[in-house]
Amino acid sequence: MNEERNDEIEIDLRELFFVLLGKIWIIILATALGLGVAAGYTTAFMDPIYSSTSMLYVMTKSTSITSLTDLQVGSSLTQDYQVFITSRPVVDKVIEDLELDMDYEQFIGTVSVENPTNTRFIYITVNNNDPYMAKTIVDKLTDVSAERMGTIMETEKPNVADYGNVPEHPTSPSLTKNALIGAVLGFVLSVGIILVLYLMNDAIQTTEDVEKYLRINTLGLIPLQEGTSKKATRGHDKDAARARKERKKARKKAKRQAAKTED
Repeated sequence: MNEERNDEIEIDLRELFFVLLGKIWIIILATALGLGVAAGYTTAFMDPIYSSTSMLYVMTKSTSITSLTDLQVGSSLTQDYQVFITSRPVVDKVIEDLELDMDYEQFIGTVSVENPTNTRFIYITVNNNDPYMAKTIVDKLTDVSAERMGTIMETEKPNVADYGNVPEHPTSPSLTKNALIGAVLGFVLSVGIILVLYLMNDAIQTTEDVEKYLRINTLGLIPLQEGTSKKATRGHDKDAARARKERKKARKKAKRQAAKTED
């Protein structure tokens, strides 16, 4: 019993495979279309984003390599500085000095601050549609935050280890990634639609379908005339039926006329 079920499942999978194989040109076309649409949309409608990163190093005057306490203090200051960089006074100062057309929330959305684990380095990254503006903003943010940290927190200001660079390539969007996503979506959608239409079609079309679903054997087939399509054959059948109706009407009319003549 289990073997029969396994055979039926195997046959069904083979049928699905051959159905997809018969529609391979549709799948290829849909995949290429999805790739092209995604690539075109990315190029035409998505603005490139450039990122520039600067680096601060937190070091107190009393810090020595052998002083564990000083190292712990430096690590604590690093966490405080990380929060201080995106504080409203620092951000408002940068916006005012550079005359940026954005508010605090918009500015914060373009900035990310990172402190690698067990280090006292702070990485400040700014994203912008203009690569030169990205560098300008991150450099200004680095200087303002470092200066205000030393003044407000009454400690030695962190050292600027590296200013931002002018990015040559956008960090997002990724044309290759989006194109691949579009191709995959086109492939999946085309395969899904083909399989759904096939599984929903319960019409009996071949002798194999008759034997499989009706459990009866076929005695023979009526072949179409060479060069004649099924649609044309159905058209001829309709014409023949119409002609039979006309002949019946003519016979009835002739009988009525004969009856009148006899009277």
